[in-house]
Amino acid sequence: MKRIVILGSTGSIGTQALDILSKYPEFSILALSANDNIDLLAKQALRFRPEIVAVTNSSKAASLKEKLPDDIKVTSGKEALVELATLRKADIILISVVGISGLEATLAAIQSGKDIALANKETLVAGGQLVMEAAKRSGSKILPVDSEHSAIFQCLQGTADQKAVDKILLTASGGPFRGFDYESLKKVTVEDALKHPRWSMGRKISIDSATLMNKGLEVIEARWLFDVRPEQMEVLVHPQSIVHSMVQFVDGSVLAQLGATDMRLPILYALSWPNRLQADLPLIDFVKLGSLTFEKPDFETFPCLPLAYEALKIGGTMPAVLNAANETAVEMFLQSAIDFIEIPKLIEKSMIVHKTKLNPTLEDILQADQETRERIKRDELI
Repeated sequence: MKRIVILGSTGSIGTQALDILSKYPEFSILALSANDNIDLLAKQALRFRPEIVAVTNSSKAASLKEKLPDDIKVTSGKEALVELATLRKADIILISVVGISGLEATLAAIQSGKDIALANKETLVAGGQLVMEAAKRSGSKILPVDSEHSAIFQCLQGTADQKAVDKILLTASGGPFRGFDYESLKKVTVEDALKHPRWSMGRKISIDSATLMNKGLEVIEARWLFDVRPEQMEVLVHPQSIVHSMVQFVDGSVLAQLGATDMRLPILYALSWPNRLQADLPLIDFVKLGSLTFEKPDFETFPCLPLAYEALKIGGTMPAVLNAANETAVEMFLQSAIDFIEIPKLIEKSMIVHKTKLNPTLEDILQADQETRERIKRDELI
């Protein structure tokens, strides 16, 4: 039996993970965490009976404790994520929290020798080099949960020679504004941006999909997960979202992973790897589907994607700045404080003023993250 810790159990990935895991006696839930949604966290805890739950918003800890029996330990604060990530009994840690907070917990789990099912983009975007070097030292496995990275991971199973990989082809749905021009983007609303045509996701990642930053962040993640150069990664817009990504090899062969648009598939694969479990999940009807199409992304209309490539090429602390500026700008857009087209402008300005540190420490990354957020909030870049 695998004992699972889920950091971010009340979010989109966390709730879907619990849904799929509930069907398999091969898994037990050791610990759960949430930011401040204690009502849902309490319901999850009463159903799955973990040994410990954590709420990072410390002010909610007392209320959470009142909702739970005494045999379920309650802990709180940002340090609680590290506590759960390093539990001695844990076999695998699902990191599905949103934001930079996932980086410290991931590093702590790796240093404790835990395997990681990674659904937190910011961890590898901001600290990819630190994470992968730490995993190499400890022997921890980083198992991707994103549908695109799971697809690449599956395509590479059995490929022992890294030099055999010629190119990684990351697919993107194109988001709700596929086909829009710049003038059209000036008029979009928060509600428009949250209406993803294929996937059901959280608010932040839905906006990232609309700007194509989601794909930019995935490019940076893929660089670290699969040890490839920026020029070896190509993004293709694939509106049907059936081909989740592909790998092209040096002999011209291309392997693709296909599946229904259901995040429970890559979640289950990450948590059950190296095995595959029988699943009662949607299947593809290829006859009904009819055709699969692919397009080049529009870099001019959606500048977040080329900004991500630029941050990756610069390296050091620059990807952390890209990520921090994006998170801050997206939150401002969700609060209707800025327009949709201002998101990439704020990111680019943040990158321009930042003085990059190469080979950064964790402290360097966290400092770059904090300074970027504070600079934007002080209206220095608006």
